[in-house]
Amino acid sequence: MTAGRARPLAGRRVLVTRPRAQAPDLVERLAVLGAETVAAPAIRIVPPEDARPLADACAAAASFAWIVFTSANAVDAFMERLGDGGDGAADLAGVRICAIGPATGARIARYGLAVHLAPADHRGEGVSAALRAGRDLRGTRILLPRADIARPLLPDALRAAGADVTEVTAYRTVAAAGWPGPVVREMLRQRTIDAVTFTSASAVRNAVQSLAAAQALDLLRPPVVAAIGPVTARAARRLGVEATVVPSIHTAPALAQALADHFTGTPEAHSA
Repeated sequence: MTAGRARPLAGRRVLVTRPRAQAPDLVERLAVLGAETVAAPAIRIVPPEDARPLADACAAAASFAWIVFTSANAVDAFMERLGDGGDGAADLAGVRICAIGPATGARIARYGLAVHLAPADHRGEGVSAALRAGRDLRGTRILLPRADIARPLLPDALRAAGADVTEVTAYRTVAAAGWPGPVVREMLRQRTIDAVTFTSASAVRNAVQSLAAAQALDLLRPPVVAAIGPVTARAARRLGVEATVVPSIHTAPALAQALADHFTGTPEAHSA
């Protein structure tokens, strides 16, 4: 393998908007591929304003038939609180776990837990259909520990199927003040950023709001915009920002590889 192929992002500067605690896997993979990364977290992950509902859900965890995790952040927040008040993973014996997305499944595995269902379709309707397949959900107790801004599609679909759904805020997503900062803003203005990565719809929204809509469309148009998945890409499109790179597998390493494929013209199914 030639050096150019081994480091296909050499000479490329990539802006990483992921929260600092979740960014290392993306930053490390981009660096391996040769990119210079610039950290500018667009959002922060913080605890819920009222921790009691999450604590109550953790205390009653064994009473649920299913727990549906929609993000790695939800897994961490739930498991940390579960460990504070009980025996952690041991409290989930007999509870089936649904993980939406490979990154969520990988995070669950770190806690020594098995994933019983990993729907291929990550949309609310698709997850509900996967849970309904071969099962009668009427009266089934399902716990959804989620972000405060999570969309209602999934719980609505599960309730329509007759499930008894408990939603709790496991964490909050808040805007990073002053994004992206004067240095990065100048890089965008000078067109010295080659690509901008977004790993959540909330990061896109804060980026556009922080830059002001008209300016965002100008500053985010020249760089390649890469979104981790279709939900993030759709959020960007609704705000007038077109994601030209979307990996077929919705993980940070796949996002980095999709960028490399884009810049090298590799005919892979990574670009939107």
